[in-house]
Amino acid sequence: MSDFIPAAARRAVADKMATMSFLEHLEELRRRIIWSLLFVAGGFFVSWYYAARIYGIMQRPIMDALRNHHLDQKLVYLNPTEPFNMYLKVAFLAGLFVASPFVLYQVWAFIAPGLYRHEKRYVMPFMVSSVGLFLAGGYFGYRIVYPAALDFLIGYGAQFQPMITIGEYTDLFLTILIGLGVIFEMPILVFFLSLMGVVSAGWMWRNLRYSILVIFIIAAIVTPTTDIMNMCVFAAPMVALYVVSIFIAWLVSPARRKARRAAKSSS
Repeated sequence: MSDFIPAAARRAVADKMATMSFLEHLEELRRRIIWSLLFVAGGFFVSWYYAARIYGIMQRPIMDALRNHHLDQKLVYLNPTEPFNMYLKVAFLAGLFVASPFVLYQVWAFIAPGLYRHEKRYVMPFMVSSVGLFLAGGYFGYRIVYPAALDFLIGYGAQFQPMITIGEYTDLFLTILIGLGVIFEMPILVFFLSLMGVVSAGWMWRNLRYSILVIFIIAAIVTPTTDIMNMCVFAAPMVALYVVSIFIAWLVSPARRKARRAAKSSS
C-alpha cells in the first residue's frame, strides 16, 4: 500500500516521527494502549453473552471421555462463586483472542513509522502466521492431544468415582491448549532469531538430535499423562515444527540475504 503514497508524503511522516519528542511517543503509546483495552473490553462483553456456549464446546472432550467409560457426565463445583468466576475467565480469554487481531494492529501502528520499508513487508505475514499457528496448536490440542489424555486418565482411575470440578477442568483445558498454541509459535521465534543472526539453519541442523531430546523432555513435562504414547503425540508436532523452523532459518539467514543482494547488484 505504501507504493501508492507519494514519496514526499512518506518523507514528511518519517520527518515527523523523527522529530517527535519523548512525551509525544508516550502519548502515542497511551493512545494505542487505550484502543487495545477498548477492543479487549468489547471482545469480553461479546464473549460473556456466549460464555455458556463456549464452555459447552470446552467440556466436550471430558463429556466424551466420561461417556466412553460409562460414567456420569456431570462436572461439579465446590464454591457458589466458582461457576461465575469460571465464566468470567472464559469470557475474558475468549474476548482477548477475539480482540487479538485489533491489538496486534495497534502494536503494528505504533512501531510501523520507525521501520524501514523492507521491514514493513514482514508485518502482515507475521500477524497472519502468528494467529494461524496459535489456532493450529489449539486445534491440535483440542481434537487430538486433550481427548487422548482425558481418555487415558479417566480409564486409569476407572475403579474410582470421578468428581471433577469445573475450575480444575477449565485450568487443565486452558493450560494444554494455550501451551500447545505457544509451542506452535516456534517458527515465528526462529524467524526473528535467524533474522538477527542469533541462530542459523546450519547450527539447528547440527544440533538436531540434541533438540529432539530436549523436545521429548519438554513433552514429558507438559503432557498430563505418564504414558509414552501421549508423550509422543505431544512431541511429534514439535519435531515437525523444528524441521520447518530449520527451513525458515535458511530462508531468512543474513548470509543468504547478503548473497541475494550481491547477486542483484552485480546483475
